[in-house]
Amino acid sequence: MHPERKSHKGHFARKRFGQHFLTDAYVIDDIVTAIKPRPGQALVEIGPGLGALTNPVLEHCEHLTVIELDRDLVQRLRLRPELTVIESDVLKVDFGELARTLAASPATAGKKLRVIGNLPYNISTPILFHLLPWAHLVEDQHFMLQKEVVDRMVARHGSKDFSRLSVMLQWRYEMESVVDVPPSAFEPPPKVNSAIVRMVPRAHPVDVDPKLLSEIVAVAFSQRRKLMRHTLGAWLTQRGVDVEFNVTRRAEEVPVAEFIELAKRCQA
Repeated sequence: MHPERKSHKGHFARKRFGQHFLTDAYVIDDIVTAIKPRPGQALVEIGPGLGALTNPVLEHCEHLTVIELDRDLVQRLRLRPELTVIESDVLKVDFGELARTLAASPATAGKKLRVIGNLPYNISTPILFHLLPWAHLVEDQHFMLQKEVVDRMVARHGSKDFSRLSVMLQWRYEMESVVDVPPSAFEPPPKVNSAIVRMVPRAHPVDVDPKLLSEIVAVAFSQRRKLMRHTLGAWLTQRGVDVEFNVTRRAEEVPVAEFIELAKRCQA
């Protein structure tokens, strides 16, 4: 047996899946309280693992759809009739199709998705961007992530944590950090602090081309210590875009609304 591989409930955490199993009952209770699951909701859990979050959530609702990649865990989960199990890499799941399926079910008719999960930290940002196109089909999302990622998600302009992630997610969601989770709450303990973030899609987001916004923001933050005239200013000039935008600032100084407005004017 590898000395670093510890078994929990007979299952070995797999590093390639980024598995860390939540075991602290008090923390789990705080998370479930923040989620507030109810019967009849279209609840979807990403990465249920050994059920640390799954089981207490099911105490408040009748059914849960779970997405799991680990075949050993899938076999366990499929023994439970109160679960609908999707065996897949979450980055390959069509959440639009899943939302339509659940909305057509008598048990969750017409309901938007409520997505929860302890996301694999090694692919947490790709998962957040994967879900972005389906935000209009989602009621809310509660995810456990590295605390430093959550800090970047909720950061305001002018903060050292303000980043491309901040802009792209704040364009589409209202977000807040709701529960702090220490490494000791997991088995095996990760080397980082964690937090639960609540993400509520904006009812009326600004209509803008997400690919264009993403490109603008990526260019702006590509050399975040430099003034944007060296990055975004050059990008605008190369494309012959003549719009009024102050590039004598660093990207972290620009409010989200200004990036969105710039993208709108660039696509006009």
